[in-house]
Amino acid sequence: MDKKTPLSEEGGDQVHANRVAIIGASGYGGLQSIRLLQNHPFFEITFLGGKRTTGEKWNDICPYLPLQNDLVIQPPHPEKISEVADFAVLSLPNGEACQLVPELLDNNVRVVDLSADFRYSSLDQWSKTYVHEAQKLNRTDSDLCSEAVYGIPEWKANSISEARLVASPGCFPTASLLPLLPFLNQGLIEQEGLIIDAKTGTSGGGRSPKEVFLLAEASESISPYGVVGHRHTSEIEQIASEVAGHEIKLQFTPHLVPMVRGLLSTVYARLRDPGLTAEDCTTVLKAIYRDKPSIEVLPVGTYPATKWVKHTNKAMLSVQVDTRTSRLILMSAIDNLVKGQAGQAIQCLNLMAGLESETGMPLYPFYP
Repeated sequence: MDKKTPLSEEGGDQVHANRVAIIGASGYGGLQSIRLLQNHPFFEITFLGGKRTTGEKWNDICPYLPLQNDLVIQPPHPEKISEVADFAVLSLPNGEACQLVPELLDNNVRVVDLSADFRYSSLDQWSKTYVHEAQKLNRTDSDLCSEAVYGIPEWKANSISEARLVASPGCFPTASLLPLLPFLNQGLIEQEGLIIDAKTGTSGGGRSPKEVFLLAEASESISPYGVVGHRHTSEIEQIASEVAGHEIKLQFTPHLVPMVRGLLSTVYARLRDPGLTAEDCTTVLKAIYRDKPSIEVLPVGTYPATKWVKHTNKAMLSVQVDTRTSRLILMSAIDNLVKGQAGQAIQCLNLMAGLESETGMPLYPFYP
C-alpha cells in the first residue's frame, strides 16, 4: 500500500494532508486523539464515528474542543469511512474494534487500535485473557492478530511504518516496559523475580460511569486492584519475553490513586552483575533512548513525578541500584491518556504516514 505524502509543496502542486477517521470520538481516547490531531501539520480529521452520540454535531457536544469543520458523528460503517479517510484511530471498548478492522483493511484504511483486540499475536491468548469479551464473539481473525504490530514507537518504528494494523499498547505496559526492555534486551537482569508496582489516575478507567471512580469513592484513598491476574500482566509478559528471547513471568500489581491523570510505575529486578552502579544503568537507558525525544532519562537521584509529564507525550525514566540487595529499581512516569494511550497512537500514525514519530507531539507540560 502506498504511503500518503505529508502536506508540502512538490513541483508547485500542494499535496493533501493525510485524512483520519476517529471512531469512539467522545471517549477519553477519542478526545485526546482529536486534541492532538486538531492542529497537526500533516493530518486532517475527516470522519468522527460513534454510537451513543450518532447524529450530533461535534461542537455541540464538545464546545471546549471545537473543530473548524464541525463534523457530525456518524455510525462507523467501514465503506463510508474509506470514502473520506486514509487512516482510522479506533478508541472502542475491548471486543468492538475487531468487528470493524477486517472491513477497514479490505477498504484500504490503515488502522491504529487503542483497545486490546490486537495486542496479542495469538488469538487464543487474547481469548484466555479477555474471557468475557471472547464469549460474546466468534473471532476467526487469527491472521490479523499475527499481522498486527505492537505499537511502541521507540522499539518497533520500522515495523510500524509499514504496518496496515497497529495495536497501541496499554498505559501500564507502556510505563513498565520502557525502562525494563533495555535491561532484558541486554541480559543485564535475572529473568526471575521481576515485580512491577504501578499507580494510575482515575481516567485510566475510561469515561463510562463506574462506582469505584466516583469522587466520594476514590478521593483521599489509594487501593490495589487486579492483584493477581490483571489483564495487563500477560501483555507485559508477551513483549518482555519477545525482547528477552525467552519466557518471562512477572508480578504486576496496579493501584488506583486519587488524581485524574498520570501513571507511575516502579519495576524491581535483580542485577546479574552486582557490581553495576546506578550510573552504569542510567548509561544503558541513555544509550538506548538517545535519539528518542519522547523518552527522557533523569540523572541518578532524580525521580520522576506524574505532574512533570502531565498533558505531554513524554516518558520520564529514572534508575537506582540498591547495592545491599543487588536490586535494580526502575521508575517511569507518563500521562496515561497521552503517552499511555492517544499520544503513542498518534506517534504510530506519524510513522505510518512517513513522518518523524514526534511530529506534532506535546513534550513539555504547563507546570504546575
